[in-house]
Amino acid sequence: MASTGNNDSNNGEKEDLGFSSSSITTNETKGKKDWVLLSLRVLSFFATASATIVMALNKQTKNLVVATLGNTPVTATITAKFNQTPAFVFFIIANGNASLHNLVMIAVDLLVPRYDYKGLRLALIAILDMMAMGLASAGDGAATFMSMLGRNGNSHAQWNKICDKIQTYCDRGGAALVASFVGFILLLIITVMSIIKLLKPNRINHVP
Repeated sequence: MASTGNNDSNNGEKEDLGFSSSSITTNETKGKKDWVLLSLRVLSFFATASATIVMALNKQTKNLVVATLGNTPVTATITAKFNQTPAFVFFIIANGNASLHNLVMIAVDLLVPRYDYKGLRLALIAILDMMAMGLASAGDGAATFMSMLGRNGNSHAQWNKICDKIQTYCDRGGAALVASFVGFILLLIITVMSIIKLLKPNRINHVP
């Protein structure tokens, strides 16, 4: 009978040890950060922020010959700015929003305790990622359409191309578009990873 009591006490000790080991593993796992996702957010932030700054500072002033009186050319000074085209204004808003979103998510990941009540934190992050990605996609699409129109014109609508006259302005706008598309692709990857993390079962909680 005494040996049976010792065995029961030993089993109880093992169960206690097993429980504490599981809880330690859970706490350690919750404390870990997803450095891959964090790195992608940093890269996406720099890409969309660069696109926003380049487009916002994009400006070119040039003298153009608009007519000729006899042998005397008549010139006019034109200035191309981003705010003259609503699509480029929307582009800046969309990329600025994506930059701010990534910056806030980086700060939350680094500074805010990682509490996740029934997956609410992951769900909220996934929703915000999708919203930022959707807005960035719309801004890129609108700006790309206007850029192609300015570079190639539209013969059916009798719209002439303008990039042959303000080449520097168009080149800078193209660079902003490239940076923005890089940021958008990174946002797409981040969104997919956020959804996968949300749907992935938490195996740690089921450790016996």
